[in-house]
This record gives sequence, structure tokens and C-alpha cells, in this order.
Amino acid sequence: MKKFDIRKLKLRKVSVDQIDDRLLLINLYMTQALTLIIGIIWILFQHRNPILLLQLPNTLNFLYWGAGLAAVVILVDLLISRWVPDEATDDGGVNERLFRNRPWWHILVISFIVSVCEELLFRGALQHAFGAYWTSIIFAAIHVRYLKHWIPTGLVFSISYGLGWIYDYTGTLWAPIAAHFVIDAVMGFIIRYRRES
Repeated sequence: MKKFDIRKLKLRKVSVDQIDDRLLLINLYMTQALTLIIGIIWILFQHRNPILLLQLPNTLNFLYWGAGLAAVVILVDLLISRWVPDEATDDGGVNERLFRNRPWWHILVISFIVSVCEELLFRGALQHAFGAYWTSIIFAAIHVRYLKHWIPTGLVFSISYGLGWIYDYTGTLWAPIAAHFVIDAVMGFIIRYRRES
């Protein structure tokens, strides 16, 4: 049996155009699974119960806060895309590749999985430890593809801070999950159906 030599391991930068659709989806779902696992472990180390964090509240007020924040974010994003040149908001084509040929139901599935996994880690675990401000800095840094341009980086930070604020205000993780889901789903649909017309 041949031995593995780590010194012979070569890393190379790959653009999103060099990855096929299957590998892109595997990458997405694997990173979300990793995010979920890290979030659950972190919450358990905080001596908290992740199941209680995901318990639905008795009222639907969290939906109003989630939908309201999502509406503001989508409006700001549409205004930015209308008035700011594309090269200043470029994410490397990841969102375009992810959503442009996806069926509507898959956009909803992706949006739900991403919103639950990321909010459990960032709002449920990290915000409890570091607060909304530092969690938002970490959230923006994790979205590496936006770091080349200050407008999307600032937008991601602001969205994260807004998600943290409605989590603190409503006291339920479902408010930022709802907002995150609506933002991702609507932006996915815009990418998907803008290309068809």
C-alpha cells in the first residue's frame, strides 16, 4: 500500500466556473452540515439545549420581525444592484451558479437549510458568547467571497447585525431564521427568473 505524503499535496485556486453543478451542491450541503454540527457542539458546551433554542414560540410576532427585516434587506439590495456597478458587488458568480438553473422547490430547500444551520451557529451559539457586533464581524468574514468589495461586505455585516438584533428583541431563533430564509429565497428567485426573461 502506498503511503500518503502531505508534502506532495498541492492546493490550487479553483473558480466557481471550474466546478460542476453536482460538486457545487455537495460543497454547499457539506459546509451547512459542518456549520450545523459546530453550532450544536458549541451550544452544548455552553450548557444549553439546542432543541429548546429551536422551539417555536407561542405567538407569530417573530414572523413580522423576520419579514420586516427581510423586506428592508431586499429593498436595499435591489437599490444597490440598480445604482452600483456589477463589479463593485461581484461575489465571484457563486450565487448566480447556485440559483440560476435550480427548480423553485430546490431554492426553497437550500434557503431553509442555510437559514437554520447558519442561524443556529451564529445567532444561537456565537452571539450568546460574543454579542451581535462581534458575531456580525465573524459572519461577514465567513462569507469570504464578498470580502473583495466593501459594499457586499458592509451589507453582509449589516444584515447579520439586524438578524442579531431581532433575535435579541424577539427572544426566539425563529425570527432571524425567518428573515434569513426569506432573503435567500427571494434573492434566489430573482436570480432564477431574471435569467429566464
